[in-house]
Amino acid sequence: MKRGFMKLTKEQAKETRALKRMKDEDIDFSDIPPLTGNEKFVVGKFYRPVKKSLTIRIDADVLAWIKAGGKGYQTRINSYLREAMLKKQPRPARARKKRSAS
Repeated sequence: MKRGFMKLTKEQAKETRALKRMKDEDIDFSDIPPLTGNEKFVVGKFYRPVKKSLTIRIDADVLAWIKAGGKGYQTRINSYLREAMLKKQPRPARARKKRSAS
């Protein structure tokens, strides 16, 4: 079995096929509670990107500084790199609101 995938039972596979055939307007959302605006959503809480193993050469003083923070130094390196990556990525263009003539 592939990592991350569960094998469906015949009943689950049958139900999944039936759901795929449904139109959006036929889906019953009545059992879902309405949003109140007080919900505290955590972006990326369940997002787990694929990890790749690699060998990298880092200056000894930089590595010592990272490791001085205790366990999880590889995770910290990853978060520092992700932060730098996100700063370099261009931000999506926002749609401009048209001003009404008054």
